[in-house]
Amino acid sequence: MTARKLFAECLGTALLVFIAVGVATLSFGKWASGPLISGSTGTSIAAGVVATALAFGLVLLILAYALGPISGCHVNPAVTIGFVVSGRMSVFEGITYWIAQLAGGIIGAGALYEVFRSTTLYSKSGTGLGTDGWGKHSMIGIPWAGAFAAEAILTFLFVLVVLVVTSRIGNSNVAGVAIGFALATVHLIGIPITGTSVNPARSLGPAIFVGGDALHQVWLFLVAPLAGGIVAALVHRFLVPAESDQAIALPGAEAEREAAPAG
Repeated sequence: MTARKLFAECLGTALLVFIAVGVATLSFGKWASGPLISGSTGTSIAAGVVATALAFGLVLLILAYALGPISGCHVNPAVTIGFVVSGRMSVFEGITYWIAQLAGGIIGAGALYEVFRSTTLYSKSGTGLGTDGWGKHSMIGIPWAGAFAAEAILTFLFVLVVLVVTSRIGNSNVAGVAIGFALATVHLIGIPITGTSVNPARSLGPAIFVGGDALHQVWLFLVAPLAGGIVAALVHRFLVPAESDQAIALPGAEAEREAAPAG
């Protein structure tokens, strides 16, 4: 059972990165023929923001119902640390989830990179791979401190939603929908600020393949989401007392404590 859970986490994270980061790259990357959705061609930047936000939210919604019954579909180390700190997952299992998720993020980014670089319109330095950043790599030029605060706050909101809707007071029928919409929502404000991480695995994979400033700045997108996830878990423990909390599973899933959908 553990092997199936870890495979599901790796697969889910890889698919999340491939599809959602792929949309981000198509939306904001500088392709040889010009940005495909937004940017210098005169089309709306807002279109790219909405498209990318929906991509992240919709793919997570789909994965939550497909993989939730198997592993809980965390596909995000920040969500996993929230489950660990809230007492709904052991530290050992949390570490194994992190390894699977980070591996999945790298695999998904690698597959996406290979697909894009097969076209002559792609340039690693110009098009990138949907990486996150601050300073000159932020649409609004935000400094690192502001970027850290934004990532921590947005992750706090997202992980809190995950923990609450998958607790005993949540509704299993709509948990995946709430989680998907929560991820889309934080992307709507986060993309212009940092590109939006709220997920260390989502940030690490693309940064490895792009290198340069993306890799130098990735530490913030590893640390800030984890900090936000920890605070969310502490708030969740106050809102939903641990002694009476039971994690729910999606329809058709076995009600295991750790098997709650997330992202």
